[in-house]
Amino acid sequence: MASLGLTLTDLIPFLRRSVSLAARRFFLLPPHKPSKIFSSSADAITSPPSFLASNQNHQIQILCKQGNLSLALQLLPHEPKPTQRTFESLILACCQLNSPSYASAIHRSISESGFDSDPFLSTRLIEMYSRLGLLSEARQVLHNTPSKTVFVWNAMLKALLADDEAEEALSLFCEMNCVGVELDSYSYSCALKSCIACSANSSCSPHRVKQIHCAAIRRGYDSHVYVATTLVDCYSKLGFTSYAEQVFDDMSLRTLVTWSAMIGCYVRNERPYDALNLFREMMLSQDPDLTPNAVTIVSVLLACAGLAALGQGKILHGYILRRELDSVLSVNNALVSMYIKSGSIVLGRQVFDHLDPCRRDAVSWNSLISGYAMHGFYQEAIQVFDEMVQSGVSPTAVSFVSVLGACSHCGLVEEGKSIFQSMTQKYNVVPCVEHYSCMVDLLGRAGQLDEAVKLIEEMPLEPSPQLWGSLLGACRKFGHVEYAGLACSHLLELEPKNSGNYVLLADVYTKAQLPEEVDRVKKLLEEQSLPKLAGCSWIEVYQKVYSFVSVDEMNPQIEEIDALLLELVAAMKNHGYVPDTKVVLYDLEQEEKERMLLRHSEKLALAFGLINGKRGEVIRITKNLRLCEDCHSFTKLVSKFTKRDIFVRDVNRFHHFKDGVCSCMDYW
Repeated sequence: MASLGLTLTDLIPFLRRSVSLAARRFFLLPPHKPSKIFSSSADAITSPPSFLASNQNHQIQILCKQGNLSLALQLLPHEPKPTQRTFESLILACCQLNSPSYASAIHRSISESGFDSDPFLSTRLIEMYSRLGLLSEARQVLHNTPSKTVFVWNAMLKALLADDEAEEALSLFCEMNCVGVELDSYSYSCALKSCIACSANSSCSPHRVKQIHCAAIRRGYDSHVYVATTLVDCYSKLGFTSYAEQVFDDMSLRTLVTWSAMIGCYVRNERPYDALNLFREMMLSQDPDLTPNAVTIVSVLLACAGLAALGQGKILHGYILRRELDSVLSVNNALVSMYIKSGSIVLGRQVFDHLDPCRRDAVSWNSLISGYAMHGFYQEAIQVFDEMVQSGVSPTAVSFVSVLGACSHCGLVEEGKSIFQSMTQKYNVVPCVEHYSCMVDLLGRAGQLDEAVKLIEEMPLEPSPQLWGSLLGACRKFGHVEYAGLACSHLLELEPKNSGNYVLLADVYTKAQLPEEVDRVKKLLEEQSLPKLAGCSWIEVYQKVYSFVSVDEMNPQIEEIDALLLELVAAMKNHGYVPDTKVVLYDLEQEEKERMLLRHSEKLALAFGLINGKRGEVIRITKNLRLCEDCHSFTKLVSKFTKRDIFVRDVNRFHHFKDGVCSCMDYW
């Protein structure tokens, strides 16, 4: 067992102090003295100061600041020697007004005045054309600039990246290398971001990121805070957490953006425990420049949600209110998600209801829909989906995943089919493999396995492991051996190292009373020597998070936990409980199999909560794997014997155990 050495409770003084420091720094700033602003463009021209009467450059610049670009361009021909600053002012005004019609006139004037070879103005022109969506004109500026500085190249890199031309941006970066451009930190950061933008359509993105990382090391830019922060973000999005950690640890200077990127890396890669630890480390540094912003808080809220750490989430909610970050929509959406995933659908709904209806976006609605579905309130999830549509917010792909899942658990086959068809016919949302997985699950739960297989055969996409897993789960429920073999053959091809697929297939054969097939699967599993992902569970007690792993011998309370578990098993056996040892695919004695079951991480966490938590308090546990059948049956009976509400969130869904019944209705 491991526990967080510090809790967010310990950070309350620092959270409060960061607010007061930020306020003090703001109020100690010298008062800003606004400059004189002309009341109208006419004043700017008809009444200039006497010493500016012959200087049209200054008057043009003033007009540009006022946004009067038309009048500024009319005045431009009367200035015999326009300056670089004047043309820059015209370009900036054109960008601010978003006026493509003026862009060509400004560019032509620059060329006529002999500034077309000026690399500074070329940089500004590329930025202008990028802002206006005129990428081909930006390319032409780059091509026609005889003396290209790194800033000209970087402007083009940024323009390509902004226009989703990531592959071209990488090609341009390679060209910069070939022609000997002295690359700077911005060049490397843009190239790294381009790699990530290409990652959805390319399997070589990790290799590209590593190549650019090596190049940055050779040029001495790997320690630059901007490049290093981008590297952390890139490795995070690629799932290379250890590389991100190494870059982060090697940084001598870390900004708030850097810390937020690393915290977000842990959250994105399902390491919420480490995310909270890192947040504590950042706060305990007491650096006034590391005051958490909305981005940081959203990541930490998601970490709390990942651990079902309701108490620590509430502490953060208080900080959000003091910092007035509740005005940020993404923070409110993260709060809704945190409360729901921590087992409090009521508090999640309250945060949602306090949101201005006009500000709610698809993420707000999706959080609520998925929350109701996750908690087993399927009718409510469908009702909220209808409310979302009625409010004028268009459903997204995520919305349909949630509502189709709700229909599946409710057994609403026809309604689910109708919603699936409406995706393309009514909402113009193209179904992806996740939606087909939901439909297979919908049909499978209803026992319509033939139709589920037909849908898989006719779908235009390549079936995913999740989809075949849905079919295998249905085969397990209804004992369909043939389709189970079909699903598992594909699963073993797609996920050859996932030992869980062997376990599910063996369970199907066991229920079908095919011992020879069970032995064959067991032998195959042994021959493969597949590593089994270690089970890990987390529980929050008195606003402190504790983690447990299977067969946790290092826990200082292990003897007390073992004693309680043995006592509970003995009492429940008298009421019909039989340990489900078929999940243990090892040739062991029955007693040894039962002993192994008692050491599953969620059972250890549950016993720890019963021993150390408040009497009558809801127990909340999070697990990194699917809840096994024995732990599910065991927890149902514990909720009945101890008269406690128990929330367990596994990788599939929420299980709310109460009075010996689970919200999943024994199908998960």
